[in-house]
Amino acid sequence: MTAPLRVEHFFRHEYGRLVATLARRVGARHIEAVEDAAQSALMAALETWPRGGLPDSPSAWLFRVAQNNLTDELRAHSRRRRILEHAPPEAEVPEPDDLLRLLFTCCDPAIPEESCVAFALKTLCGFDIREISQRLFTSEANVYKRLGRARARLRELGADTMEPNPERLPAVRKILYLLFTEAHLSLHTESALRRELGAEAIRLTTLLAEHAWGCSPESDALVALMHLLTSRMAARHDEDGGLLLLEEQDRDLWDQTQIALGLEWLARSARGDDFSRYHAEAAIAAEHCLAPSFHETRWDRIAESYALLERFAPSAIHRLNRAVAVAEGQGPQAGLELLQGVEPPQALAHSYQWEAVLADLHRRAGNDALAQRHREAALAAAPTPAIHKLLSRRLVAAARAHP
Repeated sequence: MTAPLRVEHFFRHEYGRLVATLARRVGARHIEAVEDAAQSALMAALETWPRGGLPDSPSAWLFRVAQNNLTDELRAHSRRRRILEHAPPEAEVPEPDDLLRLLFTCCDPAIPEESCVAFALKTLCGFDIREISQRLFTSEANVYKRLGRARARLRELGADTMEPNPERLPAVRKILYLLFTEAHLSLHTESALRRELGAEAIRLTTLLAEHAWGCSPESDALVALMHLLTSRMAARHDEDGGLLLLEEQDRDLWDQTQIALGLEWLARSARGDDFSRYHAEAAIAAEHCLAPSFHETRWDRIAESYALLERFAPSAIHRLNRAVAVAEGQGPQAGLELLQGVEPPQALAHSYQWEAVLADLHRRAGNDALAQRHREAALAAAPTPAIHKLLSRRLVAAARAHP
């Protein structure tokens, strides 16, 4: 990591810690004053440190300045001032617990998921509005709206304490998974943005899994899943940024360190009798990572894991993926039979994923007319040029090679 990137990384993390700790002291309903105080402290550091040199403890310096900023801001409001004055003495360096405390708080059921994700990126990961819009692939105006909804709800809470509610743990894991999937499954071609977003999701999920508030086999399985999926990210694109199918990827580019980490967390998640959707998804990812080649993949094990995943999280997309695995192991007709009678939701039924799988399975089963119909529908539904190029290579070229 270069020096400028190290500085950027330091400030991002310090911002999240400052916001989390100060919010815990005065209550999440004062979140906007807290965010302003933290931002002002970082700006002061950028102005004074280059001239006067680094303080002995940069983190403690930032915390003192941010706390003073917040005191000044709340001084005009007597009740708010009393909140800060009556808060217990504070250590000079914020505690990592506060990050999780704020995450549990922003997982309030009344806050929409998309607002929770934007809020987590802003307050816990230290991203600004422009960066959040880039990472979530939406407009800055939409980011402002999402943050506004989260802050409005936090102001309504009324309580000045932020005690983690254990009942929100599943929601916390879901938000972290959404944060990760924004990075892993995004159609955006900017890999640096995706890697950074994915790394933040892994950092926060690991923090959760190692803490008493979130320590559980399900949390461990989620960390395992994130590491295993991230290990293949560098191989998903060619030199021009085009998407590559699994069978086209150079497995030498898969990150073996992350695969080892994922397997360690997966083994840790196996303690006890708990089994979750994250266990099933991590097991599927592990099978892919451990397969010597595409053709040597244990498709029967993957199909079994998809069947388990359907039990814990029923979804037509999971049935579709299971059909692909079954078709690889038992032939295309077996995959088609698994999809018979399935009525996917409208959005999925008209998606390129659904049409592309049907086109591929019907072509391989010799149903040429059906294959052509679904192939044309898949190409028409491609959301980006990169996806269209991928489908053309997979479906059109295969049809020409094996008419």
